[in-house]
Amino acid sequence: MKITCFIEYQIDPFNSDKFEEYADNWGTIIPECGGELLGYFLPHEGTNDTAYGLISFDSLARYEEYRARLRQSDLGKTNFEYAQQEQFILKEKRTFLRAIPSTYMKKSKENK
Repeated sequence: MKITCFIEYQIDPFNSDKFEEYADNWGTIIPECGGELLGYFLPHEGTNDTAYGLISFDSLARYEEYRARLRQSDLGKTNFEYAQQEQFILKEKRTFLRAIPSTYMKKSKENK
């Protein structure tokens, strides 16, 4: 059963460019460590201090393998250190979700 790690970040809205750099770095690191990166998202309108990251895995066991590889990754360590030094992430929450297959990735009639 595929699961998605839904990460909600409270960010410093005056340093969203630093969060964007941090997220962009994960675009290389996450796939190399075994995660299926669905994307990172910054505020566009409305609340200006909430960002999201979504990463999918084939199972919780695969997620644990990914976490082990991430701890060994020099690029991953560097990106974590960057976030700690710059302090643009104020809070982080993780939730693990499973998709309802009949609803997942439904295209609009225009895009079929």
